[in-house]
Amino acid sequence: MSRQMTGAQMVVKALKDQGVDTIFGYPGGAVLPIYDEIFQQNDIRHVLVRHEQAAVHAAEGYARSTGKPGVALVTSGPGATNAVTGLTDALMDSIPIVVLTGQVPTFMIGNDAFQEADTVGITRPCTKHNWLVKETEKLPGVIHQAFHVATKGRPGPVLVDIPKDVQFASARYTSPEKAPVGHYQPRTKGDATAIAELARMMETAERPILYTGGGVINSGDEATRLLRELAGATNFPVTSTLMGLGAYPASGDNWLGMLGMHGLYEANMAMHGCDLMICVGARFDDRITGRVDAFSPNSKKAHIDIDPSSINKVIHVDVPIIGDVASVLGDLLEVWKERGAKTNEEGIARWWSQISEWKKTRCLDYAPSKETIKPQHAVERLEALTRDHPKRYITTEVGQHQMWAAQYLHFNEPNRWMTSGGLGTMGYGFPASVGVQMAHPDALVINVAGEASWLMNMQEMGTVAQYRLPVKQFILNNERLGMVRQWQELLHGERYSHSWSESLPDFVKLAESFGIKGLTVSDPADLDDAIREMLDHDGPVIFDCLVEKHENCFPMIPSGAPHNEMLLGNASTKDAIGSKGAVLV
Repeated sequence: MSRQMTGAQMVVKALKDQGVDTIFGYPGGAVLPIYDEIFQQNDIRHVLVRHEQAAVHAAEGYARSTGKPGVALVTSGPGATNAVTGLTDALMDSIPIVVLTGQVPTFMIGNDAFQEADTVGITRPCTKHNWLVKETEKLPGVIHQAFHVATKGRPGPVLVDIPKDVQFASARYTSPEKAPVGHYQPRTKGDATAIAELARMMETAERPILYTGGGVINSGDEATRLLRELAGATNFPVTSTLMGLGAYPASGDNWLGMLGMHGLYEANMAMHGCDLMICVGARFDDRITGRVDAFSPNSKKAHIDIDPSSINKVIHVDVPIIGDVASVLGDLLEVWKERGAKTNEEGIARWWSQISEWKKTRCLDYAPSKETIKPQHAVERLEALTRDHPKRYITTEVGQHQMWAAQYLHFNEPNRWMTSGGLGTMGYGFPASVGVQMAHPDALVINVAGEASWLMNMQEMGTVAQYRLPVKQFILNNERLGMVRQWQELLHGERYSHSWSESLPDFVKLAESFGIKGLTVSDPADLDDAIREMLDHDGPVIFDCLVEKHENCFPMIPSGAPHNEMLLGNASTKDAIGSKGAVLV
């Protein structure tokens, strides 16, 4: 039988009933009753971050690396508004998180009280759903609903705003089994007719491609297993969005690499030239499509996605299939096998022959240097020295370093790659690495960063020092806003408007001021030894890698161009454009 308890006690009880073991937060007056209850229990760990934005990014890192919802707890007013960037980031990238915010007492709402903000109104556009709970008896049911909505269907962030008087008042607790969640039951089973049509198209396609995204990973281990089975059984090539890396192994025979604005030449050319595109758990975002009217112009298109609003939103498809990726792929394989497991083997053989020719472009080649560390070389050496680690997790900030990490680091498993895709949030990677390390205490967690992006949440050095989290911050320091500078060079006449800082800290001294190990390296000959020293240290490390200041990230599809018009950084073709070493192919 349910018992009486305060609203604050209900919050902690509901979190326990939902299987929560870690929350990230920052206290304030409007959530002190909840913090008092957290103090009186030992089942849930609370991680004190140094900024509410970091709390939400840490919850994202926890969620992305575990497949479980992340939880953040912040106070009213500025606590809630500081969480907005993380909420929007999670919404764009379909990350399941539950954010609990304090609110002024119900009788003060609307009076411009101290630290009051219209949290529900502010966060409505950047959450999957949100609630303002004005009655204590409804609080546990709402929290259970919040976890249901965050994790079912297309995952995403939800927010529960809890006034302080609701936290003090008492009522009877509602268990998860009695929570009203029946109103939200997303469709998971794909349409049988559409699946049969796709199976028929697979039999005759001469130039097929599997275009995969983060939805495969969100669907779970069964979805990634079925994707690998489908690729192996059909011999269809596989490419991926930034968020989908690891769903299909980078060491797999059918892997083409990432596609899109900074994707690989062979992946983009295959996407442009295919005659059957099967989009699995991706949403045709603009970083992938380039110019929409020239995107994959001669193909039939199928789209598998659990979110109905993503279907035909950007690209019109011939076969829309609404459903969970694992369910649809399972049914698709079954139908295709029942029809004889046939493919156009001759056509696909010619297709692979063409892809092999595209691979000869060697689009990731770059000019080596014995004087200066090239950022590509730094990431290549990081990959070589860590790829055999059984529990390696990578987070990134946003910018050139993020793209180099996606190009040169290889992922054979899902949930090992945490990055900000849709929103492109500078400052994401450091707190995300905190969340990943809390979830996986024995893992090697490395945040690949740029110095400018890393500085946006550098205060989390206090968090890693306090909790002795052995996260490694691998900073590619070019003393520039690298991606901004690259666009200014290529697209804005080399007018470098405010794309550098004239006042950067000494990262080693900064690390040491927090009691953290700091390392710096500038000579390519010393790079491997420095990376090994970073890896061998059993605590957190700030690794300041001084790299070439004006290196550009290629391949690159210029804004407004189709997939088959890429800028390459090597000399693989003779069609040079300009004096920057880039070529248009």
